[in-house]
Amino acid sequence: MKRQCVGILLILLYVILLPGCQSRLQRELTRKLAQIDTIVCKEIADGNIPGAVILVGRSDKILYHKAFGMAVVEPYQGKMRKDTIFDIASLTKPIATATSIQLLLDSGRISLEDPVGKYIPSFACNGKEQVQIRHLLTHTSGLPAYTSAAELEADFGEVCPDKVIEKICSLEALNEPGEKFRYSCLGYITLAKIVEIAGGKGIDQFSKENLFRPLGMKHTMYNPPQSWQKNIAATEIVDEALLRGTVHDPLARLNGGISGNAGLFTTARDLSAFCSMLLNHGQYKGRTILSSKAVEYLTTPQSHGRAYGFDVNSAYSWVKGSYASEKAFCHTGYTGTSIVCDPDSETYLIILTNRVHPDDKGTSKPLRIKVADIVFHTCR
Repeated sequence: MKRQCVGILLILLYVILLPGCQSRLQRELTRKLAQIDTIVCKEIADGNIPGAVILVGRSDKILYHKAFGMAVVEPYQGKMRKDTIFDIASLTKPIATATSIQLLLDSGRISLEDPVGKYIPSFACNGKEQVQIRHLLTHTSGLPAYTSAAELEADFGEVCPDKVIEKICSLEALNEPGEKFRYSCLGYITLAKIVEIAGGKGIDQFSKENLFRPLGMKHTMYNPPQSWQKNIAATEIVDEALLRGTVHDPLARLNGGISGNAGLFTTARDLSAFCSMLLNHGQYKGRTILSSKAVEYLTTPQSHGRAYGFDVNSAYSWVKGSYASEKAFCHTGYTGTSIVCDPDSETYLIILTNRVHPDDKGTSKPLRIKVADIVFHTCR
């Protein structure tokens, strides 16, 4: 009886003290993450970025979410807000394109070992006959990194998606498939075409219906409507025209804003749902979005340090900083955006900047590294 009473007292003591302990731990976590404020404000003051939105989450809880600086500085000014929408550039690759490929894989409509020529027969030439879907996903197809958008525009006009894919198909492979890692926008443009053929819908509609809508990502889409423009972070001024709601990437513009390499617009909060789903093995709010195998493919090394979508430990993984675990996966976008997710700590970091505004002279690399070090040192 005495032992039972002691046990009950210990339980009561635990219940009484636990909220206080949790409160102290939460305050300490908040204090440490507040160091991010100083870093971001200095990067803005130094002229490296006009503004930023930073979000840190763990599992399904948001730990930190703040906006800094300006969404537009020229030719007029507009403040950054927590719900500002960004052109996320190459984050489109893992979030829309690679994840759509995994959805098709989950449904049995494609195989990673399928040759690209099975879906796009004209691709299978000039040393590309043996290229498989998995090679495109890991940037090991032998395709060049990019091709001249200016030449295509001069020959075929401002929007010519068929000519873009024709150009890619005509290119000669620079090496055997699987032999060398070469980061390639062209491979992901090709993957989006495969999504269109195998999925029966363009990458914009397929990803919206099968991914963004189920995740509740209401402010994520290609070619955002005019009504969204006032809340979109501006990117570069090109030919005296401000890009605000028009994709920054030249090849994506030739594809009418709907492309596998770039073109997606979204917010930090929407991206937090996507990150939470990945760190929960494809589950989100009790719903299966992706199979656990698909998440594994997207986020664990498959070739040359690349997963079938994200980077894990290639030369591009510096964005993880010094304290994220070896399992952490990541990706960046040219406009100044990045994601890092660490399965070991169940923590994710979303950095959205418009560092290319107004003249493509900004840099977000120092910010990315410094903030990642704060976050993953604090949350490990």
